[in-house]
Amino acid sequence: MNAGARAAALLAAVTCLTHTAWGGPSAARPIEVFAGSASKPAAVEVVKLFEVATGVAVELHFGGSGAVLSQMELARRGDVYFPGSSDFMEVAKRKGLVRPETEVRVVYLLPAINVARGNPKGIRSLEDLARPGVRVGIARPDTVCVGLYGVETLERAGLAEKIRPNIANFAESCEKTAQMLALGLVDAVLGWDVFDDWNPKRIETIPYPPDRVTRIGYVPAAVSVFSKAPAEARALLEFLVSEEAREVFRRHGYLTTLEEARRGARPDTPVGGEYALPERWR
Repeated sequence: MNAGARAAALLAAVTCLTHTAWGGPSAARPIEVFAGSASKPAAVEVVKLFEVATGVAVELHFGGSGAVLSQMELARRGDVYFPGSSDFMEVAKRKGLVRPETEVRVVYLLPAINVARGNPKGIRSLEDLARPGVRVGIARPDTVCVGLYGVETLERAGLAEKIRPNIANFAESCEKTAQMLALGLVDAVLGWDVFDDWNPKRIETIPYPPDRVTRIGYVPAAVSVFSKAPAEARALLEFLVSEEAREVFRRHGYLTTLEEARRGARPDTPVGGEYALPERWR
């Protein structure tokens, strides 16, 4: 049975359970997904496959993981929360905004330095980002997962105060972080290893040495407590972790197993978790 058939079968089965377990039948409307843009290029393609396989329409809202969580909370609506890292999923759990038992890990990410294709500034390490005249970009660490990982990397390496004067721009999402590099607004960004797959003509990645990878990131997803269509939401989660979906993610450069991700980190590097942002970065 392929992924689409499995998702359709799950949808039929879960719909029956939903009527009694979660207070009523699923709504006949598009399901809403509030997503961090770390997964955007592949997620858009995967969701289209899901729609074709199940006949369920999906409305995607992308942005910074913290920003879209706030939108979901304030609007008190949404069926799936799909942030770019575990950090914001942990926030969602503490606030009681998702159903923890539904959480899945979709793909894995490694923090990295991204530079313009050809690396005209000759950047090879974090220390190079402190050189005079190097313009560094980072995402807002209070609302964007990749920005949070960037700050954590700088702080753990003891380079925050040296590099911070060179930070020329703070972006509002992972997507905009990669864009400011592609547009030449900065010379390097503290980003994800996958950014060069988003725009291979303009971006290349400088991986961190394994001992500089503070955490292995992953992209989780869970059903929102506001969902009026939990059966459809759970079917989408099932599809996101199917082999059919993972093939799409692999094609876009994402790491689909922890084993793959560990090749770029130390054997004891933590996976996921949560980093407390220092107050001076807020």
